[in-house]
Amino acid sequence: MSGHYTLYKVEDPYCGDSGGMSYTFKVKFDGQSYQDYDKSQNARPEVGKYIRVGSVYARTMQAQDWWQTNEIVEILEDAPKRVKFKTKSGSIYEWTNT
Repeated sequence: MSGHYTLYKVEDPYCGDSGGMSYTFKVKFDGQSYQDYDKSQNARPEVGKYIRVGSVYARTMQAQDWWQTNEIVEILEDAPKRVKFKTKSGSIYEWTNT
């Protein structure tokens, strides 16, 4: 499922991004650094994963290229093209695919 994705923090709609990338992954610490695994492209939010949404290509060094959440702990609403979820830090986000 590819498309144009948006991700924003419900409490602060200026926190977020949009673009052709929606990437989920899990993170593990190997004792010295963090490693990504269980990666998925064009993905929907899932409990136990982080999500990154934004530009497929780098934009400029002056602006962010994507927005990434903390680990997703709860799906609050799940519709075919929209998911509202809560992260480990307590933030509420909304993800869409148009």
